[in-house]
Order: sequence, then C-alpha cells, then structure tokens
Amino acid sequence: MTLRLRMGRAGGADRLDGGWWPRSRDLAVELADLVDHFPAEHGRIVRALVFTADWDAPPPDRVPVAGGSVEAGPLDADLPHTIELTTADGSVLRVLVVPPDLSEDQGDEALLAAATPGNAHSATDLLALVTEHPDVDPADHWTDDGGSWWGERRAPSFRTTPEADGLSG
Repeated sequence: MTLRLRMGRAGGADRLDGGWWPRSRDLAVELADLVDHFPAEHGRIVRALVFTADWDAPPPDRVPVAGGSVEAGPLDADLPHTIELTTADGSVLRVLVVPPDLSEDQGDEALLAAATPGNAHSATDLLALVTEHPDVDPADHWTDDGGSWWGERRAPSFRTTPEADGLSG
C-alpha cells in the first residue's frame, strides 16, 4: 500500500511541515513504514517523538526499519496528533498525524491542509476543522503546488466571441 503522506516545502516556517495518515494505531508498524518510504528530499529520519495518546501502546525505545532502526519516544510537549521527526542533518519536522479512522475525504483534506504553505493551525485545530465539516471536498480547494484542482475535463463552452458575432469593427 502507498504511504499516505503529504509534505510541504522543506525548511518552511509553517506550523506543520506536512501530514501523515497511518492506517492503524500500531506505532511500530506504522513508523517503520513511514521511515522506510519517507521522501529522500526531506532527509533520512533518525528519531521520532510521538504524542502517546495517538497510539495503542507507548513508543518503544527503538523501532526496526529497513536500514537498521530509529530512536523513538514520547513528545515532551502537549501536542496531540503530532509527530516530530528528526532527520540525519538535525532538522526537526513537525507532522500532523491524521487519525486512521477518518473518512477518505476528511483524511485527504487534513493532509492537504497540513502541507499547504502558510498553514497556521495546530494539529488539533486543523483536525477539528476537517471533522466539523464532513461535507468538505478536497477538490474544492487550492492545491499546495500553486495551482488548483479543476476536476474532470469538461467540454469547452459554446459562448461565441465578439469577432464571430460580427461585432468587432
């Protein structure tokens, strides 16, 4: 299965650096998947600090991954729905943890919002916005790459131009 992760621009000053939507509350399994498939342009993860209430069990000291293991532990701060990832170069990425039981639309919207440049919501506030508005459709919002989602292709309009109507002089 594909990793459900959306990251913003590296080195941004946003409140969240991206969003991750694990498929379960099993931290060891999900963290290994995240580390093993994390985009190289954001660095190699060497440490992960988690909000323990987001998971079924407290984090182990180390989690086995494809390239060895990563250090894991609880976040000192009260940051629900957040994981702090430290990369090999010492950068710290604060990433939204989307609850695995959200609907497809809500999860997609949360990932998009967390990775959108200029995001100013905490993880808790962002999830509250997404879950309080279950009719939100990610296709109705701007993407994080500067464009917009246009949906399905549609036939061009049949509106005529002034030249075609003989109105230009």
